Amino acid sequence: MKSNVLAWLEEGNITIPSLLFSEYRNLTLNETELVLLLNILTFLEKGKYFPTPEELSGRMTISTAECNDILRRLLQRGFLEIIDQYSNDGIRFEKYSIKPLWERLIEQFLVSQRNQVQETTKKTEEMDLYTCFEKEFGRPLSPFECESLAMWMDDDHHDPVIIKAALREAVMSGKLNFRYIDRILFEWKKNGIKTVEQAKNHGQKFRQKQLQKSNPKEQTYNPSVPFYNWLEN
Repeated sequence: MKSNVLAWLEEGNITIPSLLFSEYRNLTLNETELVLLLNILTFLEKGKYFPTPEELSGRMTISTAECNDILRRLLQRGFLEIIDQYSNDGIRFEKYSIKPLWERLIEQFLVSQRNQVQETTKKTEEMDLYTCFEKEFGRPLSPFECESLAMWMDDDHHDPVIIKAALREAVMSGKLNFRYIDRILFEWKKNGIKTVEQAKNHGQKFRQKQLQKSNPKEQTYNPSVPFYNWLEN
C-alpha cells in the first residue's frame, strides 16, 4: 500500500486556473474537449511533449478515432497548436502547445469583465431613471408605468439618457404623462435621434421650420403633429 501511495505522489500535480472551469463553456468547449486539453497539459508537465492519440484516449472514455477527431477540431478552432522545438543536440521535434487556450481564456475573462461593468452601469442608469420619473411625477410609478419604462429600454432600445431628455421635454411642455413621452420617443426614433445633442438640434430645426410657416397666408400648423418645445438646461 505504501508503494501505491508513493507512486501516486510521484505522479505530481498540475496547476489549473479556476477561471478555466468557470469559463470553458463560454469558450464553446465541451467537457470531453476540456479533459483532453487537461490530459495534454499533464503530459507536457511530465516532459512528454507530443502524446499520441492512443496515450490520450487511454486516460479517457473515448476511442482513439474519437480522440483524433477532437484533436483535429481543437487545432482548427485555435485552442491547441503544434510547434517545432529543438533539443540541446539540435534535433527537431514536434510539441503540443496549449498557449492558444490560455490566450483565449484571457480574452474571455476581459470580455466578461467589460460585460460586468456595462451591466452594472446599465442597472445604475435604470435605477436612476426610475428615480427621476418618480421625482417629476411626485409619486411612485404604477405597475403599468414601470412596464412602459422597461419596454422603452428593452424593446425599443432607447438609451436612459434619451428617455430622461424626453421626460424633461414633457415637463417643459406641461404635458407630464407617459403617452406624451412615448410620442416624443417615437418621433425621435423615427428621425434617427439617439443622443441628447441630436434631440436639441432636431428641436431647433423643427422650430425654425414652424417659424417659416407662421405667415398667415400659409397653411396653419397641424396640431396633430407634436411641437417639441426643447429648452436648454
